[in-house]
Amino acid sequence: MSRAAAVLAFFALAACTRDNGWKITNAYPQGVALVAFGDSLTSGYQMGAGESYPEQLSARIGRPILNRGVSGDSTAEGLARLERDVLGDSPRIVIVGLGANDMLRRQPIDPAFANLRAIVDRIHARGALVVLLGVDGPRMYGDWDERYRQLARETGCVFVPDLLDGVIGDHTLMYDQVHPNAKGYAKIAERLDSEVGAFLRR
Repeated sequence: MSRAAAVLAFFALAACTRDNGWKITNAYPQGVALVAFGDSLTSGYQMGAGESYPEQLSARIGRPILNRGVSGDSTAEGLARLERDVLGDSPRIVIVGLGANDMLRRQPIDPAFANLRAIVDRIHARGALVVLLGVDGPRMYGDWDERYRQLARETGCVFVPDLLDGVIGDHTLMYDQVHPNAKGYAKIAERLDSEVGAFLRR
């Protein structure tokens, strides 16, 4: 990397950190793999090869991303497979996108975030950086987005609020009522590259 490129990368990373407003845990991570860990929003429900957000994001940042999304997974189910699907791959950076199914099933919010905290803590203990993806929904389900932000602040995750913002509700970007189509995932990948790409390239 040239000196100019290194300087630009430094300031991009500093901007991301400042926007999050808290100290990032493992900002200079150990490990090898970049992993996307989540539910159907990560796996790319009903999408073809190359259309999920991890695959499109991988093409944008020029780094392989292991897709460890499982459709239907709750935070409890994600926690149960964390060792097998994430920690066993020597993770360097893990994008965590879980909680949408807990919310849609109207599961209690406190146990869901206890599961997420356990996931984050175990990943951090391996020396990896966590990018936490928030999801939001009707207020009758609880203030999920703020709870994600609180968890990110308390544990030092890089935080991306309301992952489906600007996608959900736009029929041209949605496969069904809750899952994006290929164009929707492209928009998510573009947003992630813009907001946290400096971390993902570390």
